[in-house]
Amino acid sequence: MTGKARPDQLDSDAVQRGMKWGSRLNTELYRRTGGRLGKTWRIGAGLRKPAPVCLLTTTGRKTGQPRTVPLIYMSDDDNVVFVASQGGRATNPMWFGNIVANPRVTVQIGKVKRDMIARAADQAERDRLWPRLVEVYADYDQYQEWTERSIPVVICSPAD
Repeated sequence: MTGKARPDQLDSDAVQRGMKWGSRLNTELYRRTGGRLGKTWRIGAGLRKPAPVCLLTTTGRKTGQPRTVPLIYMSDDDNVVFVASQGGRATNPMWFGNIVANPRVTVQIGKVKRDMIARAADQAERDRLWPRLVEVYADYDQYQEWTERSIPVVICSPAD
């Protein structure tokens, strides 16, 4: 690891179930209200500075079914940028594997849905975007310290 260890309690069954339940609830509220509810993340660094949330819909690489997750995001010109942090876990989140298998995604910000193409940022792009992403949600730096992997930054560009 590059820094201190990720707290073991974050991997407990209770925390994992709570995160999964919270993600589903956030997605449903966001969808039903066009983003009026569920549009900010208020946990961790988000308590001091709420971070913007949108919905990312990927195609499941095993099921072929749509999979939607609420994620903190940042705009970069016409692009939408995400961090595949999974809270500093040793593995990438499932949605990241889905975009590697099928980069066509839908991003919903508020009531607006956009068809986009997702890809992992190259190192130069990551280096440029990372400080801005940490401004959006300061805990990303802590998550990077908790894992040996270089946490991927994902850039979604408008589809043609």
